[in-house]
Amino acid sequence: MPPIWSWIVAFGRFWYDFIIGDDWSVAVAVFIGLVVTGILNANHIVGWWLMPIIVVVMTGISVQRASARR
Repeated sequence: MPPIWSWIVAFGRFWYDFIIGDDWSVAVAVFIGLVVTGILNANHIVGWWLMPIIVVVMTGISVQRASARR
């Protein structure tokens, strides 16, 4: 594999691990929250409140899952 391709693959793996990490469901919830917030804002509905709620709920779910594993 040429050096540029190995660099591109390593860069892609880094971002996958950074965004998805250990729990893909958190990444999916944040993505869906961003999409829904964008749709709300495009329709002139205030949607700033949605992302903090999603972050708090998903943090609680993630902590609960992690503590249940131990």
